[in-house]
Amino acid sequence: MKNFEQYSNLTVERDGAIVLIGLNRVEKRNALNDGLMLALRNVFESLPADIKAAVLYGQGEHFCAGLDLSELRERDAEQGMHHSRMWHRALESIQFGRIPVVSALQGAVVGGGLELACATHIRVADSSAFYALPEGARGIFVGGGGSVRVPRLIGEARMADMMLTGRVYGAEEGERVGFAQYLVPAGQALAKARELATRIAGNAPMTNYALMHVLPRIAEAPADNGLLMESLVSAIAQSAPEAKTRVAEFLEGRAAKLRAGS
Repeated sequence: MKNFEQYSNLTVERDGAIVLIGLNRVEKRNALNDGLMLALRNVFESLPADIKAAVLYGQGEHFCAGLDLSELRERDAEQGMHHSRMWHRALESIQFGRIPVVSALQGAVVGGGLELACATHIRVADSSAFYALPEGARGIFVGGGGSVRVPRLIGEARMADMMLTGRVYGAEEGERVGFAQYLVPAGQALAKARELATRIAGNAPMTNYALMHVLPRIAEAPADNGLLMESLVSAIAQSAPEAKTRVAEFLEGRAAKLRAGS
């Protein structure tokens, strides 16, 4: 592996066609500040063209403990709105970037850390992970897209419960309600995320792009609009030379066989 760029609060390494991006504020449990958010945005907007998937993880024992409240400044309404919109742009560079992102979750996945995790496409949690939205108890509101992304995963009622009562979900219950798609033993989230990212990197790029950018919009569209979008994207994807090659390999018996649990 080789570092291709240096950041004070991120580690960025590549391994073949994937990149591993580590939140690196261990002394703050990887709490988010503006510098870290801007660094994430810069990384995801400037990845080399031959990178096909990413893994996002936290150095140390925690994924991310949320907003670094020690750096919270007094803002008027206009300043607060622009600050929130900066976070939105940073997280949109992950969710609606060029490549799929797999997050490896351990320890605290809290507040802004949960908002960050929800912007990734596949989430792998280990048994130490826990999820919370403590903003309600602190007199603030989510500002990094959580009011949009979290309900899409677990529903509006569960999110309201978390903020009203301070409810904390452990790893197993969090996986059941939809915070993570995979649950692994403690210490194994990064290895599993890396495995999945490597598999994703082998997909046809157009299919990956459609799953990131088009599928979420189809899911939110009226049925007739969604079906039209599906037809258009299906036609575009199957017309790509790589798709034709892969279909031919399958028809000729040269493609890998599907197996349960794979």
